[in-house]
Amino acid sequence: MESGCEFTLELKPSTRIDVIDVQGRFRESFGDCLKGFRKALYYSYHTTAGYFEETLCARLDHDPDLVRRFVDSYHRLFPPGANYFHDQLHLRKELSEIQRRNEPRNADSHLTFIGSGLTNCATYTVRNGRPVYFVDLDGVFGETVRTRRTSVIPYNFERRVDSLEAEIGVSNHSVVSVNLNDQRLGLMERIRERIAGSGVRRGRVDIVLAPSERNAGLTVNEYETLLMRHDLVDVLRNPFRFMAERWRHALQNPRAVPGKMLNYAKYDLVQVVNQLVDALRLRDTLAEKALDKFLGVPAERFLRMKRSVSLMISGEGRNGGGTIVEGTYQSPILIQWQRSEARSRRLLIDFIQFE
Repeated sequence: MESGCEFTLELKPSTRIDVIDVQGRFRESFGDCLKGFRKALYYSYHTTAGYFEETLCARLDHDPDLVRRFVDSYHRLFPPGANYFHDQLHLRKELSEIQRRNEPRNADSHLTFIGSGLTNCATYTVRNGRPVYFVDLDGVFGETVRTRRTSVIPYNFERRVDSLEAEIGVSNHSVVSVNLNDQRLGLMERIRERIAGSGVRRGRVDIVLAPSERNAGLTVNEYETLLMRHDLVDVLRNPFRFMAERWRHALQNPRAVPGKMLNYAKYDLVQVVNQLVDALRLRDTLAEKALDKFLGVPAERFLRMKRSVSLMISGEGRNGGGTIVEGTYQSPILIQWQRSEARSRRLLIDFIQFE
């Protein structure tokens, strides 16, 4: 089979949160399309559905039940129906009246995607029979079942053919998110120009924070103003805020409930930690240390904020040239949770050719 061929598959989740073995689905649709290749890049076109990195799935023993438990532990931090700005549709000026009636209230899914470390683009070693899971956090809402798309490019070797450095200005606020797709930055235009000049037909672009950068991360998600400038900011300032939201009314009127109600939010946190310990198969003796860690350190220590993201380069562009694949709402986003003295962040960008 030709090196660097591409396959795209449509998926129908069966529940709102679903874990789908795409390896099996690709095999059903395309036969042994990965046979003879060493690696494969998997790409999700969505902001509430994607992949975990292979190293994490290995810790979860490639077990779908453990993957579900891991996801659920983060979803409990961001439960549906909390007081998210993103879900107050009357504030969403970009939506038409018809869109407001049909738009899902799914801030919890976006925050779970970002917080748990899901990614739009992941590379796996090809091993016969080993599953690769597409994790959907918002596949069903009401009577609507979404149609999801995912692509795979199998290959044997990868080669860096070009690189680029970029300095991104940030405001003086402690918690900041920057849409790297913003045309005013010119970053994506520079990246596309480099792809055209490098001749890469199939591969990926790796965007990485420079080693000296601290208290910052990268994700690919929807850059919706209320989500990025309010909900995500609230999470980074107080990661347990939305988990505690379910007890908000009780806490406002503590005389109306037994005194022990005041400890329920902490009890929920213990359950979250226990789920993570079980899913990752950590020793029982580590549970107390894990709880102390959750209670005592900033968000970046347990939210799986990534220092790099990747974008797929497809050979399906005009004239057969390489082009960046982007889902409808996808944007690479830079996030910081402590002020940068330089008021900028440095990115290292590599252009990878698949062979």
